Amino acid sequence: MKYPIALKKIIGSEHYKVSVPDLPGCECHATTIDQALIDIEKSMASHFSILAEYGESIPHASTIEKHQESINQVIWCLVDIDITPYLGKSHKINVTLPELLIKQIDDRVSKSEAHKTRSGFIASACLQALNN
Repeated sequence: MKYPIALKKIIGSEHYKVSVPDLPGCECHATTIDQALIDIEKSMASHFSILAEYGESIPHASTIEKHQESINQVIWCLVDIDITPYLGKSHKINVTLPELLIKQIDDRVSKSEAHKTRSGFIASACLQALNN
């Protein structure tokens, strides 16, 4: 899932304050933008781990446009993070799909670096539909 990240240069300093508006309290400081993106991804993983530990749901990512109105004078970035490890244990289910759809899914998975399995592809499609 791609989360918008706000980077704000701290005046009179060589540091950036980095925050994830969709994850209140998830922020860090860094001296470079590159390091900020590395550090915030680690902070997000920790944040998701805590949410999962307490059985809380993972907040959906909003668009940058949604946050632009309330957060000014920042550099906007997107961090793509796999949230599936924080969604809980996997359970096997039976799903009935048309043969042509299964072939299309398998074709897409075989050509994709993002999806390694049919189940992963279906899970991503479900998450995307739930976010809309």
